[in-house]
Amino acid sequence: MASEDRYNVKETEAKWQAAWAENGCFTAREDASRKKYYVLEMFPYPSGRIHMGHVRNYTLGDVVARFKRAQGFNVLHPMGWDAFGLPAENAAIQRGVHPAKWTRQNIAIMRDQFKPMGLSIDWDREVSTCEPEYYRHEQKMFLDFVKAGLAYRKESWVNWDPVENTVLANEQVIDGKGWRSGAPVERRKLSQWFLRITQYAEDLLSAISQLDRWPDKVRLMQTNWIGRSEGARVTFDLVGREDGVEVFTTRPDTLFGASFCALSPNHPIAAELAQTNPALAEFIAECGRMGTSEADIETAEKKGFDTGLKVRHPFDPDWHLPVHVANFVLMEYGTGAIFGCPAHDQRDMDFARKYGLSVRAVVAPKDADPAAFTAEMETATDAFTGDGIAINSHFLDGLSVTEAKRAAIEKIAKLGAGAGVTQYRLRDWGVSRQRYWGCPIPMIHCPDCGIVPVPEEQLPVELPEDVSFDKPGNPLAHHPTWKNVDCPQCGKAAQRETDTFDTFFESSWYFARFCSPKSETQAFDRAAVDYWLPVDQYVGGVEHAVLHLLYSRFFTRALSDCGYLGVAEPFDGLFTQGMIRHETYKGPKGEWLSPEDIDKGADGSVVRLSDGAPVTVGASEKMSKSKMNTVDPTAILDSYGADAARLFMLSDSPPERDMDWTESGIEGAWRYLGRLWRLAVQPSVPLPPPGATLPETLGPKTDMLLRQTHKTIAGVTDDLEKFRFNNAVARLRELTNALGSLDGTETGAPGIYRFTLETAAKLAAPMVPHIAEEIWAQLGHTTLITETPWPICDEALLTDDSVTIAVQVNGKMRGKIDLPRDADKDTTEAAALALSTVAAQVGGKPIRKIIIVPNRIINVIV
Repeated sequence: MASEDRYNVKETEAKWQAAWAENGCFTAREDASRKKYYVLEMFPYPSGRIHMGHVRNYTLGDVVARFKRAQGFNVLHPMGWDAFGLPAENAAIQRGVHPAKWTRQNIAIMRDQFKPMGLSIDWDREVSTCEPEYYRHEQKMFLDFVKAGLAYRKESWVNWDPVENTVLANEQVIDGKGWRSGAPVERRKLSQWFLRITQYAEDLLSAISQLDRWPDKVRLMQTNWIGRSEGARVTFDLVGREDGVEVFTTRPDTLFGASFCALSPNHPIAAELAQTNPALAEFIAECGRMGTSEADIETAEKKGFDTGLKVRHPFDPDWHLPVHVANFVLMEYGTGAIFGCPAHDQRDMDFARKYGLSVRAVVAPKDADPAAFTAEMETATDAFTGDGIAINSHFLDGLSVTEAKRAAIEKIAKLGAGAGVTQYRLRDWGVSRQRYWGCPIPMIHCPDCGIVPVPEEQLPVELPEDVSFDKPGNPLAHHPTWKNVDCPQCGKAAQRETDTFDTFFESSWYFARFCSPKSETQAFDRAAVDYWLPVDQYVGGVEHAVLHLLYSRFFTRALSDCGYLGVAEPFDGLFTQGMIRHETYKGPKGEWLSPEDIDKGADGSVVRLSDGAPVTVGASEKMSKSKMNTVDPTAILDSYGADAARLFMLSDSPPERDMDWTESGIEGAWRYLGRLWRLAVQPSVPLPPPGATLPETLGPKTDMLLRQTHKTIAGVTDDLEKFRFNNAVARLRELTNALGSLDGTETGAPGIYRFTLETAAKLAAPMVPHIAEEIWAQLGHTTLITETPWPICDEALLTDDSVTIAVQVNGKMRGKIDLPRDADKDTTEAAALALSTVAAQVGGKPIRKIIIVPNRIINVIV
């Protein structure tokens, strides 16, 4: 093959991508005789443009897929699109284009952007969640969940945008207003569809400890989200009424420190009282207008409304506590009511100080004087939340917190005022969304029969194409014909469910669909999912650490119980990559500028290209359109090629950390690829033909390079297994640097040069596959390196035969000597004393002793 001084990146990368496609290198087929390996990156939303986060995410997954394929695994590495969702509906409103058209156009654009990256994806398995052939199966799943009692409908408090006429997630409520409309959000009670994820709460929690290939931080986030709490349900009887206020508490040991009870603004008792109390009704409305996320509630000013009601303390019926409605008590958690112990809960302390309620210490540090500590806490503003001993608590006094909890629960049960319970923070998953661009929920509302499932033979319930977005809210709700249907049971006029599924529904099972994406009669071919699942390595952003991963874990269990699957956990290994950052730039008026808008001078000055105005360089931050610090991946691929972009992504920093995108970084990666290319096209020695055996006789330098090559095989293999991709790149650079400095006159140089270069190409292939293929062909091979087995190291060559030993005189370095490993004492001493620098220092002085650290240091004491 003719050689070139300059590597032609565009031509070469296109050539090898075509060769891989022609040879079907990445087509996955079930093969029970081979061990499988399923690699999956979290699939993207089709926004229309890929970004640098995509490049990093898919590069990481592709390295794993190619590495495992070279190791002999039968690899599945598929691709799809998370295609439903509000952004497409927004585009329809803003651009006057149908969501389906907008989405499909974006998919086509992004597919064309992904393919030049050279990803080892089986594109024959591509799925898009907005297509009926996909979502018809999740409609069937939902019907099966209904039959199994895993899906149900109930009234629930929601965030309602009165302008958009839709439910908003907590994250879509900003400062109490709709994220898109800016209208004050209302709290409404609506009938919604739910999936019974709480049925699996304990199993989801206990199984986290078995996910030993997941990041600790993700496991902790899931543990906290499920939120297992052991405590007690306690009833405080209402004075003058027949009912009471039931609370859940994890601190029954602090009951003697209670100074009030508080109800959620949505508590039934609060709603009852508000009917005859306008001031309370206004307070409840005000609470409904505040932010609804936990962060909003936690940071908001604590406000309450004294209802005038009193409750009896469960341990003393003559002890009455006031009942408030409080803005920080959520109906969705616990019982929608709490008892407040200000001395030992900061939120309760803040509330008590605001409304002049008593503060009574009932837990003191072990070494504190109870009387003095009690007096101190009466005027304190900081709650004591540490461990200690019960005080001021009658029968609990002197007990540890753990002992006091146990004793309090026993007493509560004996009095018939409650019982010890285990409770979870996790709540059932509300899947109803009042929007068009989502999967229709396959249920029918009949005036006579109630809610009736769509018969399975009528699936899929397809979204109508002829919708209008000229009215607020969900187009399905005011569609003239689609929603009207006959009841499948009685035949009378009925209406379809106009809510669609939360898009997390689609992403909770897509990984299983990839196992048999063309299956028509069922969601999965059982033999296929039994072979491929679970996913061996999942790669994606930590922002999905809770909801997507938790819902997927629940879905897999639910599908297993309904006979679809045979596994409980969907993802055996999980890796969460860091974000891509870039410098930020501002013009003279504080306006954001993009990297394309500025010019950096040799003297370090930064100016605006258009007019030479000075530019302020800001901190490196996550790439975002709002700060204009994004870099177009397509432009990078056009200028430098996929391999350079991949190499920089892999080499800059550990993949779990955030990385800074710099022009110098991508240029450095490009320059290294040029050096690697020249090692193949301009070898320093004439090379033997492909397949030639290694020379039997080697010189010291060729022997050392042979050993370094095998050490690099071992090191890179271990690095790729453990996601230390930056280490793997560093090892590869060291090896090729050593190869570049090989003396062509050294014994065995031609054979060792070929062996080292071939090995370097094989090791580089998962990371920079195009140039690896080109080097492989340049070396005379007619096969593809993509289909070449991973190199195996010779463990006998991992230890050097010789070692370099530092020689000191009176503790100061005077030189180095090369000796056979484990040389005897006499040989080592003689070699050290023979050094001219050592002899000059010793002179005629008597040698008191010689200290030898085998294979490392020799110190001559004179």
